[in-house]
Amino acid sequence: MKHLICALGALLMLLLPTRFAHWAEDVPQRVAVAAAAEPLKILKGTIGRNETLARALDGTLKRTDIHHLVESARPVYDLARLSVGHPFGIAIAPDGLLRTFTYGIDELRTLRVTRQGDALEAQVLTRSYETKVTTLSGTITSSLFGAVTDAGEEDQLALDLADIFAWDVDFNTELQRGDTFRVAVPKLSVDGRFIKYGPIVSAEFVRGGRTLRAVRFERAAGDAGYYNPEGTPLRKAFLRSPLRFTRISSGFTARRLHPVLHTVRAHFGIDFAAPTGTPVSASGDGLVTSAGWAGGYGKSVRIRHANGFETLYGHLSRIDVRAGQRVSQGTRIGAVGQTGLATGPHLDYRMVQNGTFVNPFRAQTPPAEPIDADERPAFEAATSQALGLLDGQAPRPTQLAGTTLLSAPALYTLPQRP
Repeated sequence: MKHLICALGALLMLLLPTRFAHWAEDVPQRVAVAAAAEPLKILKGTIGRNETLARALDGTLKRTDIHHLVESARPVYDLARLSVGHPFGIAIAPDGLLRTFTYGIDELRTLRVTRQGDALEAQVLTRSYETKVTTLSGTITSSLFGAVTDAGEEDQLALDLADIFAWDVDFNTELQRGDTFRVAVPKLSVDGRFIKYGPIVSAEFVRGGRTLRAVRFERAAGDAGYYNPEGTPLRKAFLRSPLRFTRISSGFTARRLHPVLHTVRAHFGIDFAAPTGTPVSASGDGLVTSAGWAGGYGKSVRIRHANGFETLYGHLSRIDVRAGQRVSQGTRIGAVGQTGLATGPHLDYRMVQNGTFVNPFRAQTPPAEPIDADERPAFEAATSQALGLLDGQAPRPTQLAGTTLLSAPALYTLPQRP
């Protein structure tokens, strides 16, 4: 039995993908000799599209043995939930019986099933991300994406940064050459390989002569959001734009030559040019009052908000909501198209206040509620440290924005995946 356990330990090192192999790093070298005494058939691979476990192991295990494997693993993981491209490994003894099976659930979890006598025992092995808070900066020369790429980072960071300041900056029209940003963001890696970004801790965006700063803070109720250093939420009643990264092709005006009818008429909306299929988001919380065809406006959605506001979204190629449905700010409600009277794909976005069309960029929307007085001390402490990160200061041992920050090296621990 002792030799069998040693052999299984060596097999685990062979079967696990490289990024999961650290669990076997302490197995003594003599284990390889013990394993060699019992030659095994070893198979490693990845799950293909629409592939089941039975198909992946066809010709390697009998159907009854595959069923036994699935049932043995079920208490800890359902092997019917396989994902394309995820790695697996299996070791078969000369008698045809399964010795070890592994499946990479994700970067942090691996399912391992091993034979113990006549039974199969399953467990999920879990590890943690290596996480480091990194401070970086960039200057706009053409776009936010370009500046983030020039800083050596991924596009996702540009999207996350734009989401933070989406209520104050229209990244479609208001960026200028020379605008700058700074951001303190956790970078999560496995075995030294970058995997993804954690939630941005703090950020600064300088546009012209205006400096915007944001700090992530978790309220006592458990909800996290971004605030300026004075404690006012950056989230406002309406987004500056219901689209990400597009351009304005026509503005709000009382006189415009209609591109289809060739007559001069008012255009009480903002046209955002974008490719067909570009997602359109609700600019604020509200109730969908209509969703369907509206004559020359084509496929459209109308949403009623608080304080007498309504928003309209026209010329859509598809609609993803229904009348009577409540939506939250940022919810996808449809996609850009050119239905109705339109010469090209775009979104005609309009806002109504108390029955009158208003310019969405100039509307006086309700102010956001600031941090409560009883949470002010915790917020000020978090703000001081978060903004210090932008200047390269090492994080102190404290709780910040729902993450535990540690002293050098600048690491923090994210909540573990269930």
